[in-house]
Order: sequence, then C-alpha cells, then structure tokens
Amino acid sequence: MEKDQVPQDQSNLTKNNVKELLYATDENGNYTTTLSTGWEPKTIALSNSIDEINERIADAKQQVLNGEASPIVYFMEVNKMDLNILSSYVGFWKWRVKRHFKPSVFAKLNDKILKKYADTFGVSIEELKNSITK
Repeated sequence: MEKDQVPQDQSNLTKNNVKELLYATDENGNYTTTLSTGWEPKTIALSNSIDEINERIADAKQQVLNGEASPIVYFMEVNKMDLNILSSYVGFWKWRVKRHFKPSVFAKLNDKILKKYADTFGVSIEELKNSITK
C-alpha cells in the first residue's frame, strides 16, 4: 500500500489518541513507516471483541449474584484472564483454581489464599469478597 493510501478511519483507538505504526511504500517505491489511526475492518473486529468481553463480564457477574460462581470468576473476566493465566499468576494448579470457582469452596478459603487472588486482581481481600454483591 502506498503511504498516501494508508487508512485513517476513526476507531476506538483514536479516542485515546493512539496511532498504529504501519509499513507503506513512498513515492519512490521504497518501504517506509507511517502512522494510521485505524481502518474500518479492524475497528469492527475490535468493537466486536470488546462487546464479547463485556458480555462475558456481565454473565460472570450474574453467575456470582445468583450464587452459581465465586467472585474469582468475575474478576478473572474483568482482568481478561483465562484459567491457565490465572493459575500461573496465583501459583495454584488449574484444578484447584477451578475448585475455587465454587461459592461453597470460596467461602472457606483462608486469607493467605484470598490474598494471592486479591493481589493478582489488584483489589483488597474485602473487595474480592464483597464488591460484587453491593
């Protein structure tokens, strides 16, 4: 793509004044770098991804409120983590983290274990336990 044809469509990235570095050809046909604020297909894909993430967060919150899952599930989604990532951050086996997803098991966790989750999510133990139910 030629430098003067690099798309400059408005996107979610433009809200934060973020520009993406791209390679394009200049008037002599040589490769050079240029900045782009975005292009429509990428904006659509990004918007769809953000919508899906927000849906997952809302679902996780509802599961916690319904007593079907522990707050760990909600904070995992808010922090865009999956079971593998969370497991590696807290230093527990995946099966153990998955067990902590159960409200009955979560209620029995000691402060040492809760502290690992709270530190990983950047919240206090109190926020981990109570912030969703308020």
